[in-house]
Amino acid sequence: MSDHVFARGRDLPVVARGEGAVVFDTEGRRYLDGSGGAVVTSLGHGVTEVVAAIARQAEAVAYVHATAFRSEALDAYADELAPLLPVDDPRIYPVSGGSEAVETALKMARAYHLARGEDRHVVIGRDGAYHGNSRGALDVSGRAGLRAPYLPWLGSARRTTAPYEYRCPAPTHPHGCGRWHAAQLNRLIDDDVAAFIAEPVAGAALGACVPDDGYWPAVAEVCRRRGVLLIADEVMTGFGRTGAWFASEHWDLRPDLLVAAKGAAAGYWPLGLAVCSGAVHDTLAGFTHGFTYSHHPVGAAAGSAVLKVLTERNLVARAAEGGAELDAALRHHLGDHPAVGDVRGLGLLRAVELVADRETRRPFDRADRVAERVVAAAKDDGLLLYHSTGCADGRDGDLLLFGPPLVIDAGQLDELAARCATALHRVLG
Repeated sequence: MSDHVFARGRDLPVVARGEGAVVFDTEGRRYLDGSGGAVVTSLGHGVTEVVAAIARQAEAVAYVHATAFRSEALDAYADELAPLLPVDDPRIYPVSGGSEAVETALKMARAYHLARGEDRHVVIGRDGAYHGNSRGALDVSGRAGLRAPYLPWLGSARRTTAPYEYRCPAPTHPHGCGRWHAAQLNRLIDDDVAAFIAEPVAGAALGACVPDDGYWPAVAEVCRRRGVLLIADEVMTGFGRTGAWFASEHWDLRPDLLVAAKGAAAGYWPLGLAVCSGAVHDTLAGFTHGFTYSHHPVGAAAGSAVLKVLTERNLVARAAEGGAELDAALRHHLGDHPAVGDVRGLGLLRAVELVADRETRRPFDRADRVAERVVAAAKDDGLLLYHSTGCADGRDGDLLLFGPPLVIDAGQLDELAARCATALHRVLG
């Protein structure tokens, strides 16, 4: 291990290669990729078509600044992507990842209201949300553990309730929860509020929480009525992950702005997207913003190749089918374990919430580090998982998150669930 790398873990194996939903290290050990890294590698490993597209574009021209040139690669990619986006007359601003996309969308919202002569600057996020680790993205996030070291830099955003059905705070639960959440949002809105940002399906922080069907129609109506731009964070849920091209489609949601990343280039290139509607774009009287690597032609070539593979291999429909298979396998192998409180999700974005008491839904104490121990035991057994903590109250709460490559087959999904159950029994008995 190099002494010059600022590493993100200790005693990590060295990756050698990947094939589909499997990764191998330099010692020859095989790992089933149950999480797609950080829910990124939607196509799996070793897709030569994407690699070739990147190489062709890099050979032709690797980089030009977006203020000096357009590129055929980006023009083509935008035209291919636009019809798939749940945004009216979409305009696509490519960046290098999810955090940059969120920062871009937040600035778009501010610039939109300024162009209309309104000094709106407040953004409302949700409790327990995660939108990125840059300062603006972290400010609108609600994940307490990640925010804590940087609180002196944060504080401009407001937060409302999240549709977390397993621990729903609505007094009418399970009836009318969406309308109740919309009312909580409405109470926070005043003339300073520019935008509301949320994931259509909660990702890492709350673990694949799917809202009730009334949530998004009610929330979208509040935003429209109060003149607040709606930003859909599809960084984790976009590009087929939930069994639709974008999770917004499950509720016919048409956000004013949308952010995406992860599956946009499936890990083959750092690519994020901030998308605004034509109405927002045409209102902007100028947009003071930019990144060195935005509008990158090689990134556009990677994104275009990913779209082609997703389409030709019918992987969006496969995510819906695989999601049902994974749900069934998780319930079969883990559902009866006393520490499994909830199994939830949509498509191939799934989660298991672990609890100390199944009847009362009491979480494990954070000091027990249950999720971390289960993930470590799974890795020892050749399974890669993604975990999250703090879902129950900002401190306690343990989640196992599943976001495998969309190419994973039924046998591998059953192996994933079985190995996860083995790890859980090893840690908790």
